[in-house]
Amino acid sequence: MQQAADAAQSTEATFLTRAFQNMIFNLAGVIIVAAFVALLYLNSMILQVEKIRMLQEHGAEAMEEIKLLDREPLWKRLANKLWKRAPVEKEKDILFDHSYDGIQELDNVLPPWWVALFYGSIIFGVFYIGYYHFSDNAIGSAQEYEIAMKKAEKEVKAYLASQAAPVDETNVEMLTDASQLSLGESIFQSKCTPCHGQKGEGNSIGPNLTDKYWLHGGGIKNVFKTIKYGVPEKGMISWSSQLRPADIQRVASYILSLQGTNPPNAKEPQGELWEEGKEGEKDNNGAETGKGDKLSMNQ
Repeated sequence: MQQAADAAQSTEATFLTRAFQNMIFNLAGVIIVAAFVALLYLNSMILQVEKIRMLQEHGAEAMEEIKLLDREPLWKRLANKLWKRAPVEKEKDILFDHSYDGIQELDNVLPPWWVALFYGSIIFGVFYIGYYHFSDNAIGSAQEYEIAMKKAEKEVKAYLASQAAPVDETNVEMLTDASQLSLGESIFQSKCTPCHGQKGEGNSIGPNLTDKYWLHGGGIKNVFKTIKYGVPEKGMISWSSQLRPADIQRVASYILSLQGTNPPNAKEPQGELWEEGKEGEKDNNGAETGKGDKLSMNQ
């Protein structure tokens, strides 16, 4: 169990390390972009300072001659170039020849923001594929799934290892605790009364469960086995698909606690007399298995 816990902690530590590396990589990308924007802004400021200095040294006439005085800022010039804006009076030059119901279309370029996103997605995709598919620093979704499944498998094994051994017909024991018998009674009342009566007295379908005679062997192991596998040839279904082993143990213990209660209208005994420790256990066909069953119960 300790080894499983250590392995789970190691897997989690590896995942956190890789997540931290991814965060550092993304942060570095943001810093690079921010630095580029800052450089553009700084360059613009330097140009403005140079304009002011030249204006002071050479005057407005010299500035107009080299077309620096009325020059638009860099970002405006880039926007005009990217948008390829045409004045209204020149729109006829970029009109398509076709017309649909009197509606004509201008040959405008795609919006720069859309183009920037498109090419930015391509660039991002190149880095993404290189980082997640060809780099050892990142884990993909398939690897994350494998890590999660291995962690879950170890947790399940650790949980099962911490539980008691599963109950079956070879190791089941009689329960005497009142709370466990009460749970068994609840199961009996909801599942067994149609064939065995409210108090286990039996009816036209099933046998009396309160006497010492049993059709398929008495004792906790035989009763547990009969409930678990059923007696299909006689109409009793297998309850293994509807009841957990622990619940079968509870209801079998409750049935055995009914021994000697002598309820009214009890059905006549059926099967063979069962005495603890003197007869072998029997399978569902009534054949002895050669096993003895020793336990104490109220009779």
